[in-house]
Amino acid sequence: MNPNNTSQHPFFKLGKLFVIGFIVVTASLFFLYPQIFYCELIRFSGFRSETGTIYFSPEIKPIHYKKLKSIITSSEARVDSFFQGKKSSPTIIVCRDPQEYQKYCSSTEGAGCSLGTPWGNSFVILNAQGMNVDVISHEMSHTELLERLGWWTIATEIPQWFNEGIALMLDRRFVNNPDKIGRYFDYMDEWLYYTGGGQQILELRDLASIKGFFNSNQKQVMLAYMSAGLEVSYWLILSEEDGLHRLIGEMKAGKSFEEAYQRAEGKKRAYWFKKLPTNPLRFQDSKKISE
Repeated sequence: MNPNNTSQHPFFKLGKLFVIGFIVVTASLFFLYPQIFYCELIRFSGFRSETGTIYFSPEIKPIHYKKLKSIITSSEARVDSFFQGKKSSPTIIVCRDPQEYQKYCSSTEGAGCSLGTPWGNSFVILNAQGMNVDVISHEMSHTELLERLGWWTIATEIPQWFNEGIALMLDRRFVNNPDKIGRYFDYMDEWLYYTGGGQQILELRDLASIKGFFNSNQKQVMLAYMSAGLEVSYWLILSEEDGLHRLIGEMKAGKSFEEAYQRAEGKKRAYWFKKLPTNPLRFQDSKKISE
């Protein structure tokens, strides 16, 4: 055997296996999540960008850029106000129509979606035909929470009802009430409407996963949203001004979501229970407090 034959060297074989494994994994990911690859390669597409942060479809005329960027700026201001400082910087992709939007979002429904990657990149994909401040603020809320807690924590710890509930606090399409208590009352009205007066309740534990939240008909998905809005608006009253920041801080320190969520509201829970209508999603909890 020729000792100089590098093809027989263990390191060469290991490197070859690594390259093959990388190609297989990359091809599998592209097959399963092609939209992530399209988003990552947006700078090499025909989309135009002036700053490298907002990419416009080549079919959108530059004369419209100023108006679209103004809507995005207003959304960023709303996120900054709610989170008391915006930390995320997602790449924003503005598509012209549902067909182009589907390529980057894997869906033709809605006017916006967000994507995050394990390696730290995030994207907000928008359909210019339906985008507005509410849509963008909703999606930017997801990327903001992703930035603060990380992809793994969002994927394994944060229930979908909480992720969507926080996003609804910035999205005024369903409830437009800046007052925390008033917002809770308004979500209660919406929840009662979609549940037929409380007859068809969705439990929060059934809305913890993405599949559980979205894998149903349109009416059930709307009920899932209203349930999330009801619970989170209630929690924000109980946890008061710094509740969200305390939850994020405690989770980063190693606390589970359930523990951080309960600790954030612990001090004022009994106080507010006496002043607010009972949250129907917490019937068992309210029964314990009253006892």
